[in-house]
Amino acid sequence: MLGVLANLIGMYLYVYFFAPYEVETIFTVALEQGFLGGIIGLGAILNLVLFFFFLTTRIFKFKKAMQPYEARGVLMATILAALAVMYFEF
Repeated sequence: MLGVLANLIGMYLYVYFFAPYEVETIFTVALEQGFLGGIIGLGAILNLVLFFFFLTTRIFKFKKAMQPYEARGVLMATILAALAVMYFEF
């Protein structure tokens, strides 16, 4: 769930900061013109940060337990995003 949520947040942040129009307009135009897969792929970059956060045992001077099952869930969400990119691009 966190991987899908991170992907959605990454998509929103990318469109919010780099698009000249409103978010709803961009997603509508992206679906019509066929570049929605690219936006999904750029949103998946945030999954990379989340994946390595779950596999890290030390953040600065703080120690935490490694969470391999959460990292596996983020990896599955990334694979799901890749399948969505393939669907929308081809």
